[in-house]
Amino acid sequence: MAEDYEYEDEALDVIAVGAHPDDVEIACGGTLAKLAAQGYRVGIVDLTDGEPTPNSSGPDQRLREAGDAADALGIHKRINLCLPNRRLFDGFESRVALAREFRRFRPRLVLGFGEKTPMASPDHWQAMQITDAAIFYSRLTKWDEYFEDLPVHAIRRHLYFRFADEPDVLPGHASHITVDVSDTMEQKIEAILCYESQFGHKPYIEERVRAAATMAGQAAGVHAGEVFVAPRPIAVDDLLKTVIFR
Repeated sequence: MAEDYEYEDEALDVIAVGAHPDDVEIACGGTLAKLAAQGYRVGIVDLTDGEPTPNSSGPDQRLREAGDAADALGIHKRINLCLPNRRLFDGFESRVALAREFRRFRPRLVLGFGEKTPMASPDHWQAMQITDAAIFYSRLTKWDEYFEDLPVHAIRRHLYFRFADEPDVLPGHASHITVDVSDTMEQKIEAILCYESQFGHKPYIEERVRAAATMAGQAAGVHAGEVFVAPRPIAVDDLLKTVIFR
């Protein structure tokens, strides 16, 4: 059964989906903090509680850490679907569970994994497939028996993220977007460091995340950046407003 953190229950503009608590903080915490500061309602869905892990005392600790990290980023809603960590697989029940949250909170934009993460958890790849399918399921009509009569919802945009230590460019996708997170980099670091169970024994994590953001930002002419991929081309109406942001 999904577990809600204690936030008001209203529609969200953006939902970021991770396999485990701490995934979205590492991948796009700066962007989420920036969106929240800009007045958008931002949510996170963690598919699993991330337990067991070697240095954690258990699910309660991970829950506290995830709540503290969400507060650091200014997140409005955080949900854990309580799917099985280490045994996360793309399947009908997982797809429907996530699609229910999309129908419930009606985001305009969904952010999620965009590629395998070699030498890291295979749950990340499964999370990508679950998210892709849930976006499709969210808009399907004549399926009320699986969605508790929640109304259908078509998500307008879907972007893939990558981990800070993964390559800047995701293969097979041409439409890369860099978000300037110079002003929210410290919030991202603060959120990551909330996960004492995951990073307390990895003192290099802050240095690595900063270095990745610096490299991504430098390529786009800003101090710090986070890179996303659009799986489908995005059309713009005002080219000048879109490409000249300063």
